[in-house]
Amino acid sequence: MSETVEERVSRVAFNDQGLVAAIVQQWDSREVLMLGWMDAEALRRTLTEGRVTFWSRSRQEYWRKGDTSGHIQLVRGARLDCDGDAILLEVEQIGPACHTGTRTCFDADDLEPVRGPER
Repeated sequence: MSETVEERVSRVAFNDQGLVAAIVQQWDSREVLMLGWMDAEALRRTLTEGRVTFWSRSRQEYWRKGDTSGHIQLVRGARLDCDGDAILLEVEQIGPACHTGTRTCFDADDLEPVRGPER
């Protein structure tokens, strides 16, 4: 017997603002594309509609990726981390994922460690 959407949403440990971080990854290449925030309703919409919906902290409204740009994210899978406080969304990205027009939001300057790991 599979879980309902409500049962899946209830397993998420939302933060004090009622949000959870959602890491978006290209489903086949595993390329990390972006990070967004979801509340329970955004997650519900994402799981039922098959398109990623986020909660905009700055605009205080829902936004479905690609509605204005055409650069949509089709959900191929969703995973909850071991603590329940982060979601990994596996998507088929159509067009750039970043609002800057690049494929990924993680193509800016590297944050190289000051020194290598200690052993």
